[in-house]
Amino acid sequence: MSAAAHFSNDRVYKGFLVWLCFWGWLSLTCAGRLSVSSQNLQVHKHLKRLNKPAVKSIQSPDGDIIDCVHISKQPAFDHPFLKDHKIQMNPSTTPELLFEENKVSKKPKLERINPVTQLWHQNGVCSEGTIPVRRTKKEDVLRASSVKRYGKKKHRTVPLPRSADPDLANQSGHQHAIAYVEGGKFYGAKATINVWKPKVQSPNEFSLSQLWILGGSFGQDLNSIEAGWQVSPDLYGDNNTRLFTYWTSDAYQATGCYNLLCSGFIQVNSQIAMGASISPVSGFHNPQYDISITIWKDPKEGHWWMQFGDGYVLGYWPSFLFSYLADSASIVEWGGEVVNMEEDGHHTTTQMGSGQFPDAGFSKASYFRNIQVVDSSNNLKEPKGINTFTEKSNCYDVEVSKNDDWGHYFYYGGPGRNPNCQ
Repeated sequence: MSAAAHFSNDRVYKGFLVWLCFWGWLSLTCAGRLSVSSQNLQVHKHLKRLNKPAVKSIQSPDGDIIDCVHISKQPAFDHPFLKDHKIQMNPSTTPELLFEENKVSKKPKLERINPVTQLWHQNGVCSEGTIPVRRTKKEDVLRASSVKRYGKKKHRTVPLPRSADPDLANQSGHQHAIAYVEGGKFYGAKATINVWKPKVQSPNEFSLSQLWILGGSFGQDLNSIEAGWQVSPDLYGDNNTRLFTYWTSDAYQATGCYNLLCSGFIQVNSQIAMGASISPVSGFHNPQYDISITIWKDPKEGHWWMQFGDGYVLGYWPSFLFSYLADSASIVEWGGEVVNMEEDGHHTTTQMGSGQFPDAGFSKASYFRNIQVVDSSNNLKEPKGINTFTEKSNCYDVEVSKNDDWGHYFYYGGPGRNPNCQ
């Protein structure tokens, strides 16, 4: 039978089913088939919105497909407020470095840090004028609780360092080990983050390391810009370590998403793909790899920009996306986060960072180094009054320190379930 004939017969069959349903026959069969059909239609429409026409496509060794999409066709421009937006290809200025982090290291050569790249680079590059977009597959969307929730975090995932209510912190199933500063006006932050591949116990759990730029309260009006690396089987379908971003202007309720999975973030860089695998990653007693991330508010245009490493200005979140962050941030946080589903009533074995506690030290524990904030003069400077926070230090912990080479830094993480964490 030809494909056309098969398609035609399939349409007739579906039409016959709809007719039977209309008259009340085969009610159970109909309910099931029509709901599946409706879901497939929703998924198809969503994929069409996300996967824009590609100039060319690159097959990554990890199974991803990276589409090189014309910069003006990216998902950001589905936003009604961006219909006539003129893309700003470069920030008006970048933060000036007050702390010199490139001085000659006094540490032994064992502690030399290596650069990282993305896995898809092995098989090609996107040309100027395009941006690399990780293609969303049908199975990616189907793993989400609904099409609407695909690419979104669940509510209340930000650490609550100021909250004295431990029950509130534990309700969400999210646990953290962070350093943070609050009480001033912050116009950005920077950190160099050690990259690992933590073990994640359950597909609906994740482990990430990131920085948070926060404005508003921890209620329904929280504004957040986030970036770092994560292992999230539910979102990506594997256990690879991936670069990610996130934003929300209403505490993860209706706005925002990971990477480019909704309109909002405008990417201008043709070399780095949001959501793509980072390679290589650090190993226990083996070479260490880290990434630098800078997020800052352009003093002239007001947009929030992101830079990866020393040379990759990735793009920006337009200022209109936010309410509180339209001016400045009131809290900056750096650190790790995991989801603890407590399956079988036990704490998860999902690792944070390297899976080692902070006191394990270099090449064993995970770290953030050269953590800085951006002030009103667009200068990068050392943060004052650093605090730490973790819900359960027996599961995941954090230890802050300072030296001439790494500035303000901290080791963090842990194994999750252990004899002292059940």
